[in-house]
Amino acid sequence: MAAAATMAAAARELVLRAGTSDMEEEEGPLAGGPGLQEPLQLGELDITSDEFILDEVDVHIQANLEDELVKEALKTGVDLRHYSKQVELELQQIEQKSIRDYIQESENIASLHNQITACDAVLERMEQMLGAFQSDLSSISSEIRTLQEQSGAMNIRLRNRQAVRGKLGELVDGLVVPSALVTAILEAPVTEPRFLEQLQELDAKAAAVREQEARGTAACADVRGVLDRLRVKAVTKIREFILQKIYSFRKPMTNYQIPQTALLKYRFFYQFLLGNERATAKEIRDEYVETLSKIYLSYYRSYLGRLMKVQYEEVAEKDDLMGVEDTAKKGFFSKPSLRSRNTIFTLGTRGSVISPTELEAPILVPHTAQRGEQRYPFEALFRSQHYALLDNSCREYLFICEFFVVSGPAAHDLFHAVMGRTLSMTLKHLESYLTDCYDAIAVFLCIHIVLRFRNIAAKRDVPALDRYWEQVLALLWPRFELILEMNVQSVRSTDPQRLGGLDTRPHYITRRYAEFSSALVSINQTIPNERTMQLLGQLQVEVENFVLRVAAEFSSRKEQLVFLINNYDMMLGVLMERAADDSKEVESFQQLLNARTQEFIEELLSPPFGGLVAFVKEAEALIERGQAERLRGEEARVTQLIRGFGSSWKSSVESLSQDVMRSFTNFRNGTSIIQGALTQLIQLYHRFHRVLSQPQLRALPARAELINIHHLMVELKKHKPNF
Repeated sequence: MAAAATMAAAARELVLRAGTSDMEEEEGPLAGGPGLQEPLQLGELDITSDEFILDEVDVHIQANLEDELVKEALKTGVDLRHYSKQVELELQQIEQKSIRDYIQESENIASLHNQITACDAVLERMEQMLGAFQSDLSSISSEIRTLQEQSGAMNIRLRNRQAVRGKLGELVDGLVVPSALVTAILEAPVTEPRFLEQLQELDAKAAAVREQEARGTAACADVRGVLDRLRVKAVTKIREFILQKIYSFRKPMTNYQIPQTALLKYRFFYQFLLGNERATAKEIRDEYVETLSKIYLSYYRSYLGRLMKVQYEEVAEKDDLMGVEDTAKKGFFSKPSLRSRNTIFTLGTRGSVISPTELEAPILVPHTAQRGEQRYPFEALFRSQHYALLDNSCREYLFICEFFVVSGPAAHDLFHAVMGRTLSMTLKHLESYLTDCYDAIAVFLCIHIVLRFRNIAAKRDVPALDRYWEQVLALLWPRFELILEMNVQSVRSTDPQRLGGLDTRPHYITRRYAEFSSALVSINQTIPNERTMQLLGQLQVEVENFVLRVAAEFSSRKEQLVFLINNYDMMLGVLMERAADDSKEVESFQQLLNARTQEFIEELLSPPFGGLVAFVKEAEALIERGQAERLRGEEARVTQLIRGFGSSWKSSVESLSQDVMRSFTNFRNGTSIIQGALTQLIQLYHRFHRVLSQPQLRALPARAELINIHHLMVELKKHKPNF
């Protein structure tokens, strides 16, 4: 079927080409030109072609027989030749119809051809126009690049001109002297704000002119004369103003701090002088130093003189030492001593002077104290004097740094130029006073006042007084150590036989030591000092030796122990009121008191119960050595001890309690000793019971007379004093 279709198509092509040849012969030019013929293209049906191979026909026929239409035609029995003619006839009809349609549309086709030709012409002209546009755009792009280059160059020139204009403007502004500046400098008072503003402007212009002159700017010569005249006028007005302020400090009854504080508002005046007229600045600084130096010296000399008039009239003298006896007599012309030497060794309320509230309290006003007939110890006067010195020195140092624009060593030098004479006068006064001062507590309090004031000065960032504090401490420490050594020596050289009658009560020298030591220990706790503790240790050793020397004057050991216990107890009690419980002094006297108390209890129990004590110790020693059989020979002694204790223990305990209460001034201490004695007696009797429980003494008839240990404890509790 496919082969038939192919063959039919080839036949139609031949018919069409033949028809076309006829039409071309008939139509002539309308068909495109006479005699125009093309070769027939048969494709695969061209048997004249070298490429046609008959063997392939069978393959095509076999393939076409597989077609569905061919199969259907073969099944229905259609005659192919007839069918081929029918198809050919139909194709001829269609071909004729197509030819007629083509002839009918020939004019339109010719018109279409003309239109296409016209369009080609239009498109050619547009191509020429677009080419012209492209060439124009190329030239415009080059022009734009040229304009960009010109714009960049113009921007560079603009920036350069603006930079030059700025520099030139600054130069001109720095050199031009406005009329407002001239008017303010020449006519305005120095206290007006506009004078200060224009003075700063003048200073800036003078600095600018100096800088430009160094660069060789010729225009500076035009304004140099004007600026110099204005500078001279400003310096003259400033000099007169500041000197008048400084001279106002000298007026009597003037509070110099008020005009001094007012000067800080005009500190730029001195800065202007320092940069433009150093000779005048030096003149003002020297005048200030001279004026303030005299004012401070006069003020403090007067204040010190009036302050010392309100000191206590009774002060410690060289004979008011710890080891000096109260019965010592002086010459006829000597001054009367203190009513009681114990007051110079007692701290009392004097320690409040170093408390935070009292340390920075307002200074003392001497004439007010004199009107009120008030008197003060030296440390209170010392605090007031040095607090005033500290306060004024801090204010002066800060003023100097701010007004005179100095710092570091230069500020220290200027400060000492102002305050040096005052500080030297204060040191000389202190040195003179300490020469005859024998009040160790006052000197020690002054040391701690200085230590605290030094910390305050450090917090205020005023290091100018550091050297002065060191000089004051260099005067106070040696004097304090000397007074302490004098007291140590006085205790060491004290002869107990010259102290009058013996008494087991606490000695006044030990009381002095207790008060004095507790005072120094309590003061030293805030800012510990190892040297102080060493000196106190030496004094403690001498006092302990002194107590032992006095105790040796008593004939009986019991009286010696009573004296030692009373003194140790008194010193311990006073120390514990002010010193810490773990201080070396407290621990030392606690150990001494415990040792002497134990010894006294044994001494106290010895007369009534000495035989019982001796037997218990001997028996326990024999039992420990394994010689308990030797106790069989002690039956008579044991019987006597049992009956003797049972008959006399109550009266002995009563007598013991009364003796203890009479011997000790501190009832609490006496009560403690009685309790210790009764406790030791119970322990002794309990040990006696254990000895009698040994097999060698267990059958002793007298054991039935032993007092029950619990009954003894109940009875002894009745003798316990209650306070």
